[in-house]
Amino acid sequence: MPAHAVTGRLSGCYVISLRPVGGHGAVRHAAATMGARVLALSPWRIERLADPRARADLRLALDSPRVVFTSPAAVPAAAALQPLRPQAGQAWVAVGAGTARALRRAGIGRVDSPVRMDSEGLLALPVLQDVHGLDVGLVTAPGGRGVIAATLARRGARVRRANVYARVPVAPSPRALAALRTLDAPAWLLLSSGEALEHVLATVTGEALARLRTSRVVAASERLAGLARGHGLVVAAVAASAQPSAMLAACAGGSAKS
Repeated sequence: MPAHAVTGRLSGCYVISLRPVGGHGAVRHAAATMGARVLALSPWRIERLADPRARADLRLALDSPRVVFTSPAAVPAAAALQPLRPQAGQAWVAVGAGTARALRRAGIGRVDSPVRMDSEGLLALPVLQDVHGLDVGLVTAPGGRGVIAATLARRGARVRRANVYARVPVAPSPRALAALRTLDAPAWLLLSSGEALEHVLATVTGEALARLRTSRVVAASERLAGLARGHGLVVAAVAASAQPSAMLAACAGGSAKS
């Protein structure tokens, strides 16, 4: 859907963002173009790892014929541990456009990334199909995106995982909980991480949780949509990708149908 077609479509609505602390800027920008307000409900903050284990694992990962980065946050965290330098014959792979841009800024000239910017889209890339017997470096964080490592292992790859940052859980802020309890407008829950959803549902309680459950979910993939339905949430749409602009466009499309 063209951007001009959805401008203002969500006027008076809220979108609930489950991005990490300090990571809601792109959602706010996309929401503002459509007249929506953002309620930031961060499940965690990002903390870079700098211990010897992280450094050693990263060296192995970056020496692999295939090197996969699972988020934009993984790029500066890895670069802080070791310069990112492509080797002859390597393929560097990013889960989405934001991660690919971060890698290019770090000096990686060629990066493969999927149109469908999620684990399923990444795993469908040709460069990750014939990996039997190959080392595949996975630069990531503990937890999350377990489907990538598991699928690559099933394809016969030796997965060299390097956890270069951690998601440190945080309690919902009193301000966010108060805003959630008193929401007086339609709300859309943007779901791009199953782990984030699980954490929020486990930590938000009472009236705030009840109000959260009345929001309509826009999921970044069919897998995440299924997870939301499993928790009794109403899925209004599946977005074209996890990019904030795509998620907000799906909200606008769902609003037009309701």
